[in-house]
Amino acid sequence: MRILVTGGAGYVGSHAVRHLRHAGHQVWIYDNLSCGHAAAALDTPLILGELSDTQKLVDLLRSQQVEAVMHFAAFALVGESVTNPSKYYENNVVGSLRLLQAMHGADVRKIVFSSTTATYGEPAKSPIAETTLQQPINPYGFSKLMVEQILDDFAAAYGFGFAALRYFNASGAAADGLIGEDHRPESHLIPIVLQVALGQRDRVTIFGDDYPTPDGTCIRDYIHVDDLAEAHLRALDRLQPGKGLKLNLGSGTGYSVQQVIDVCRQVTGHPIPAMMGARRAGDPPALVADSSLAQRTLDWQCRYSDLPTIVASAWNWHQAHPRGYA
Repeated sequence: MRILVTGGAGYVGSHAVRHLRHAGHQVWIYDNLSCGHAAAALDTPLILGELSDTQKLVDLLRSQQVEAVMHFAAFALVGESVTNPSKYYENNVVGSLRLLQAMHGADVRKIVFSSTTATYGEPAKSPIAETTLQQPINPYGFSKLMVEQILDDFAAAYGFGFAALRYFNASGAAADGLIGEDHRPESHLIPIVLQVALGQRDRVTIFGDDYPTPDGTCIRDYIHVDDLAEAHLRALDRLQPGKGLKLNLGSGTGYSVQQVIDVCRQVTGHPIPAMMGARRAGDPPALVADSSLAQRTLDWQCRYSDLPTIVASAWNWHQAHPRGYA
């Protein structure tokens, strides 16, 4: 297929691009590089542009005879979404709407959308299934949920076929070390811990050790970015006109903050100092995916998402690229 990947120079998007190309698809990346990196595109054609430029998108979709879109272009910092909600609603919601309008204008009606577990808010129990009530607690989660609703309406009115894939904690890096995780600022736990091992931070802060978990620290579900990319590839093959898939993507196994730090110590051979801090508002004790529906629907299984494998791949990337793509 001929596929346009918005945000394809970002973390998850760049890994998805590689999987698409390895599967034989022809791919173009559309990115404004506000969060992504041109180097992450490798040799895939990169078009600089904004989601708000509807006519540019229509012309691109038509000229390249694009058949489907993967949409990763979004801001994704929860804290920033609280202090600057306008930025998140403008880009994540209005930008996505402009993309969908461009697709409609160019008669492209297949899309795989990067959604998030943040649409669930603070669920009462874990693991989390797709039937769990979606009650976001921040503008980032609301922005993704709004796009899911827009996709429902575009499927009903215009015959769009879509998949909304709700990620848990994307982690790790490509096995060959060519691309990996480079956020500015970095907000994900594993790269932050590895930055301590590299001497780029003095210590890692654990936000709370009094949660109702075995070691008192928060538990999260970490899924390798290549497992996420493979799920996107399989979802693309299952899109049907007028229908939508909404699926959780996680490993189904939870690891605590303390366990993550301990595994990073083992993999890197560095002591990695840690200090205890106060709880952060809005941090649920445990968020673990029930991905059984995705496994059945996509005939998909995680291959790389045990924690030592995730950390080893990330460490390989960060050692080779201590300044990221800079």
